[in-house]
Amino acid sequence: MTPEIFLSLLAATVQSGTPILYATLGEILTEKGGILNLGVEGIMLVGALAAFLTALHTGSPTLAFAAGGLAGALLAAVHGVICIWFLGNQIVSGLALTILGAGLSGFFGTPYIGRTAPGFDKFSLPLLGDIPVLGPVFFQQDTLVYVSFLLPPFMWAFFRYTRWGLAVTASGECPAAGRAAGLNMAAYRWGSLLGGGVLVGFGGAYLSLAYTHLWTNGLTSGRGWIAVALVIFAFWRPQRAVIGAYLFGGVMAFQLRLQAMGTAVPSSILLMLPYVLTVAALAFSSRRSRRTAAPAALGINVEPSE
Repeated sequence: MTPEIFLSLLAATVQSGTPILYATLGEILTEKGGILNLGVEGIMLVGALAAFLTALHTGSPTLAFAAGGLAGALLAAVHGVICIWFLGNQIVSGLALTILGAGLSGFFGTPYIGRTAPGFDKFSLPLLGDIPVLGPVFFQQDTLVYVSFLLPPFMWAFFRYTRWGLAVTASGECPAAGRAAGLNMAAYRWGSLLGGGVLVGFGGAYLSLAYTHLWTNGLTSGRGWIAVALVIFAFWRPQRAVIGAYLFGGVMAFQLRLQAMGTAVPSSILLMLPYVLTVAALAFSSRRSRRTAAPAALGINVEPSE
């Protein structure tokens, strides 16, 4: 493999891992607040479609990206109504959300299959883009990739140093203690759920605005489920989510290039690689279960009187 091909593969790894990173950070934010949302795949699909349609009809990628986040928040709000207001089963609601998102995107997106829309193109950052090796890999990307670089440290600082971040953590660890301190745990759970929905919607929007620039049904191809697994792999830490997202992105980019090179390995085997890695990541995480940082009240509904 020549150096040029290797650098191209690394750059594709960053691009392929970016939508997974957005979705993983969104799910971390949601679960740190105590809400288990298994509807990430459906939210990403709806976010991708909303962003694509907005870009197609307005010609504004920025507005389209915001529309993807808004669509993600609206679908997450459905989960909130069921689980926070009516205290429904979070697992069942999340699975239903995935089915709903897939159905909505398939129904409204079918007429647009194969059509393209304006999106975000790659450009080189001044000075940084000229750095050997690092420049072509990290600093000759699109705007949304650069934004994703800022999110993990921002989220880490949010949970560690801000009052709101500590309150969100309390709502996921011990809602009773937070309520005893005078905090509205339901409000913070709503905030973490909707904020997480926005980030997951951004992940879907990235796929249609920067990764493909076109629409096809099932655009996420299981990335939402990979994001759910990555939350466990990252032990609910934003900084570790970066490693996991780029690891999975690298596997996806590698199998696509192997297919393009006409390798003798059957394409069905290559398509399995990201999901085999997902199972391996979950197995690795389960062996280190005692060291995970899963919120103690994750998936447990909070009664209004508590």
